[in-house]
Amino acid sequence: MKVEIWSDVACPFCYIGKRHFEKALSQFTEKEHIEIEWKSYLLDPEYVYDPENPVTETEYIAARKGISQDEARQMFTSITRMASMAGLTYDFDKVIVANTFDAHKIIQLAKEKKLGDAAEERFFQAFFINGENLNEKETLVKIAFETGLTESDVNEALTNDKYAYEVKNDIQEASQIGVRGVPFFVFDRKYGVSGAQPVTTFTQTLEKSFAEWKEKNQLNLLINVAEGSACDIDGNCE
Repeated sequence: MKVEIWSDVACPFCYIGKRHFEKALSQFTEKEHIEIEWKSYLLDPEYVYDPENPVTETEYIAARKGISQDEARQMFTSITRMASMAGLTYDFDKVIVANTFDAHKIIQLAKEKKLGDAAEERFFQAFFINGENLNEKETLVKIAFETGLTESDVNEALTNDKYAYEVKNDIQEASQIGVRGVPFFVFDRKYGVSGAQPVTTFTQTLEKSFAEWKEKNQLNLLINVAEGSACDIDGNCE
């Protein structure tokens, strides 16, 4: 059963939601039958990075809302606490604001190599935990390498229009199914979970959606079969 997750690696709740979903999935007895697909989403597609003046998340929010940086930090208190409960350490004073379009193009290529989840995790970690600058190509190359990709893969992702199209297509698809914010989880194209919901919400949705999927696809679940003496429909017995 497929679970699709619309996310932006610059979204603090997306990383928290990833952790909550992962915990629910780790406790799910049928997890080997779950396929995860990460979908691209851009929270601020118009953001223009100034290499002469990198801006932290605290500075960005303060300027955008017309408040002091101390007031911005207060706004982040509940998010930081929620992240901590999920095992993540956020420091918005060192998070460098980025246009994540290029990062998403690399994630799209990583998906082709079955490295989508690894790429998503590494970009989240780079942005929120390490304060790495996702606007710089050398940083993107480093992250891609740590994910299992090569510099050649990065160049392909950044120059081949195919990957830009796939990012835009994910965003358009999100609009078509009514996604208004991320993270947004879609289970078997039947059930949606919006936001970094508690682990129990993901557990309940997994169980409900999988039970229905399993009933519909029960003949396809005979994957691990212990072989022994048997006769086939042609009368051959071995």
